[in-house]
Amino acid sequence: MPPSPRLARSEDAQALPALVAAAYGHYVERMGRKPAPMLDDYVARIAAGQAWVLEQSGEIVGVIVLEEKDGLLIDNIAVAPSCRGRGLGRSLMAFAEAEATRRGIQRVWLYTHITMVENIAMYQRYGYRETHRGRQLGFERVFFEKRLAA
Repeated sequence: MPPSPRLARSEDAQALPALVAAAYGHYVERMGRKPAPMLDDYVARIAAGQAWVLEQSGEIVGVIVLEEKDGLLIDNIAVAPSCRGRGLGRSLMAFAEAEATRRGIQRVWLYTHITMVENIAMYQRYGYRETHRGRQLGFERVFFEKRLAA
């Protein structure tokens, strides 16, 4: 059973960029640039209470960044490559949905780069519906949402 996410703390700030770089690094060549999560300010995300982490044996192996913005936005979700296939990403997605429900929010949404076809298929499997595609902050993105029961 995957560990439960905990709110990220200031001492996690150095580990998050390394985790995200490892998780997203293989997309750099495909996209022709660094994905947006590799450019994020994790010190600011932690200070704003927007980052949660998964920890195993004292090591951060997953992160999710949530932002209240027209629902609950999953701005980033990343799992250490060595931990893929263990259900950690799914656990983080379920956490986001539970967090939205806890906050009284009925819409969870996210986006991914158009070249991240594995993510597009995964989000559809998890019940997210594609709403549109478009260019945002210089990235070609695919937008998804999931409506939660009241």
